[in-house]
Amino acid sequence: MCATCGCDGDGGPVITLPHEHPHEHGHEHPHRHPPTETITLEQKVLAKNDQLAERNRGWLASRGITAFNMMSSPGAGKTTLLEHTIRHLGESRQIAVIEGDQETLLDADRIKAAGCAVVQVNTGSGCHLDADMVRGALDTLAPASGSLLFIENVGNLVCPAMFDLGENGKVVLISVTEGDDKPLKYPHIFAAADLLIINKTDLLPYVDFDLKTCAQHAQSINRKLEIITTSATNGDGMDDWYQWIAEH
Repeated sequence: MCATCGCDGDGGPVITLPHEHPHEHGHEHPHRHPPTETITLEQKVLAKNDQLAERNRGWLASRGITAFNMMSSPGAGKTTLLEHTIRHLGESRQIAVIEGDQETLLDADRIKAAGCAVVQVNTGSGCHLDADMVRGALDTLAPASGSLLFIENVGNLVCPAMFDLGENGKVVLISVTEGDDKPLKYPHIFAAADLLIINKTDLLPYVDFDLKTCAQHAQSINRKLEIITTSATNGDGMDDWYQWIAEH
């Protein structure tokens, strides 16, 4: 189970194991049991993940592959952003994508239609990708040396922040439909990110969202966080995104 949200992912919550034993007597009588034994698995699970992530990082570096971990809540626009990115950058550089979702091949089909090699990882009830899942996907995908790799994580603003995948950079997306207080509500993912993309800016006239307030909240958590605004739908700000990729 996942330490942060309780799903059946690979995270490690605090597990309480009561000391129980069957009564072999012909009657029941009260027992004073010792305190429950609490076993913390999270540290062990994350340590193993970090080891696997370092192997991934070395594997990617040895092939000159640059990888970005794309994180967001569901519906923030990761897939649309990647579709446009593939079409824009794919003519000059090979691109590969690892798609993470709990179920379906819907996003992988969209990425493939954009002209990109893609592998879908379905996590079932899991709320995030981990380094071992990415390792398996890399074996299947076999991205070319010198290529650009995008890892589209499962839509979730909590658990993906905890798991290093071996990437070169973490990118978190939020959309203006989500509220400008998201960095305060989910600080860990913003603290871990290298770049914040505030997407769907074409909808600003129709929603209660203040770009300056959101940016202030985010940088109060992570002073080094870079921020760009985009509309993946109409192309606004996408050149800033492409420039960020080139610089990193």
